[in-house]
Amino acid sequence: MDYLKTSEQIDIDPADFRRRAMAAGLARADLDPDPIVQFQAWYEDAVRCRLPEPNGMSLATVGADGQPNLRTVLLKLYDADGFVFFTNYGSRKAEEIAANQRVALLFPWVALARQAKILGQAERIPAAESLKYFATRARGSQIGAWSSPQSQIIKSRSLLEQKVDEMKRKFADGEIPLPSFWGGYRVVPTSLEFWQGREGRLHDRFSYTHAADGGWQIDRLAP
Repeated sequence: MDYLKTSEQIDIDPADFRRRAMAAGLARADLDPDPIVQFQAWYEDAVRCRLPEPNGMSLATVGADGQPNLRTVLLKLYDADGFVFFTNYGSRKAEEIAANQRVALLFPWVALARQAKILGQAERIPAAESLKYFATRARGSQIGAWSSPQSQIIKSRSLLEQKVDEMKRKFADGEIPLPSFWGGYRVVPTSLEFWQGREGRLHDRFSYTHAADGGWQIDRLAP
C-alpha cells in the first residue's frame, strides 16, 4: 500500500520544470479522471525534481472551540481510500480531530509553482495497519514515539532525553512494540484541487468533487 516510491527516472531540474510548467499551464484535457492518479503524477514530479520532503503536507484542523490550527505532517501512504499520516493519539491534532473530523491537507510544491489541496474526513486506521508501518520505522523513531508526550508542556529538553534513555533501556532487547497511544489517520477526500501557477497571476485551478454517478466531477476555478 506504499505509493510513495516512484520508478527510477532521470532527475529533473526544478527551476527548469517550473518554467516549463508555468508556460504550459494546466488544461482539463491534462487531468486524469481519477484524482488519486492525478495526485500520483504530480507527487512523482516533485520526487524527480528532488524537492525537500515532497510528502510534507500542511494539516489543518478545527477544535471544539472553533479555533483553526495548522502544522506540517508527512504523508506516508495513499491509495483510493485516502491519505495516511501517523501521530500520537494524545496530541493536539488528535484531540481536534476527535472534536471535528473535517480536515484539510495542502501540498505546497512552491518550487514547481504547484499546489494540491484535499478536503476530507479524518478517521483512525486499524491498529494492524499502524503496526505494519511502525515496524518499518527507524529504531530511533520508534523510541521517540514512546518517549514524547506530544503537544504536552515539558519543563526542559533534558527530561525528554531522560525519557528516551529510559525507553532505550526498556527496549534494549528485541523488537519495539507499537504504542497503544500512537497510530495512523486516513483522510478520506471529499474534494481535491490542483493549482498550477501561471504568469500574471492567472493561475490554472481545477477541483474534483463527488458526482451523482459515483465518479468525480472536474471543474475549472477562477484564479
